[in-house]
Amino acid sequence: MPENMLAAVYRGQSRIGAEVVATPRPGPGEVVIRVETCGVCHTDLKKIEYNLLAPPRIYGHETAGVIAATGEGVSRYRAGDRVVVFHHIPCGRCFYCERRLYAQCPTYKRVGVTAGFEPAGGGFAQYVRVMNWIVERGIEKIPDGVSFDQASWVEPVNTCLKAVRMLGLRDSDVVAVLGQGPIGLVFTMLVKRQARRIMATDAIPQRCRLSAELGAEAFDPSTGEIEERIRKLTDGRGADAVILATNVKGLVEQALRISRPGAKILLFAQTSATERIELSGADICVGERTLLGSYSADVDLQAESARLVFGGELPLERMISHRLPLQGIGEAIDIALHPDERSLKVVIRPQESR
Repeated sequence: MPENMLAAVYRGQSRIGAEVVATPRPGPGEVVIRVETCGVCHTDLKKIEYNLLAPPRIYGHETAGVIAATGEGVSRYRAGDRVVVFHHIPCGRCFYCERRLYAQCPTYKRVGVTAGFEPAGGGFAQYVRVMNWIVERGIEKIPDGVSFDQASWVEPVNTCLKAVRMLGLRDSDVVAVLGQGPIGLVFTMLVKRQARRIMATDAIPQRCRLSAELGAEAFDPSTGEIEERIRKLTDGRGADAVILATNVKGLVEQALRISRPGAKILLFAQTSATERIELSGADICVGERTLLGSYSADVDLQAESARLVFGGELPLERMISHRLPLQGIGEAIDIALHPDERSLKVVIRPQESR
């Protein structure tokens, strides 16, 4: 490994740029991964855009690469192994782990992958250091023939799979997925494997077209067509479940309008502490609806999400619209924050250069 490497360093005030930093070295029980692909996730975008964490940080957590070095005591992995890594892993023993609420586990909240500075994922760098508790349970090997771009989807697919499992869908269910960005499209793919009909919305026509190719009936949310269509399809009842894959204002209220009594409404993108939602208590209480929240990954679904991605069952790689080097991190963030007809999933390839 080189003495120094390139990394996209967040410096505060929404500023991030490529810098030369020291290459991490593995300690006992640790490994260092040479990052080949790291997806740009909206949780990182929010942290950068709204300055949610103190700088300096190196973000990025949808990470796929090759093990470059192993620390003392590591026997399961060796240099040259192609892997994906999860940056959070729970302790498995605490109050929350006993209840499978892994994202609330104090150990889970500790980030275990870093490219330097305060651990923040580190995937927007040429190399990352993976700490010992992550090495033990948070790495999955990539089979031959699977690209790093495809493999980088394992962590986001896990988060969506966890959320879908919470809904307990039936084959006969009608499900609405609001938002058809990269995560919303993953939800559409996963729900299609279980539910009878999927209705989806997005303001970008190309995303609606792609959603339709994946098996959904997709509509522009401003037309109100989804509400009319769901009512007609369900004899006036409404959707059995609604997934909010974007945090556009007014979406939770719309989810109530298009859902039937007893429906489940899942909040997935509502991660900002400043977001406020005002609802009628009767819509929940008298309507016997359930509001659910789902956040981050589930270690119990780690192997399954890897199999789904590696097996090619989900057409994920075709959703990558932009592949940029670390020097293009500013452009990558701007594209992801301001999507258009052409943009979808953006990934960083740290080993490439302009």
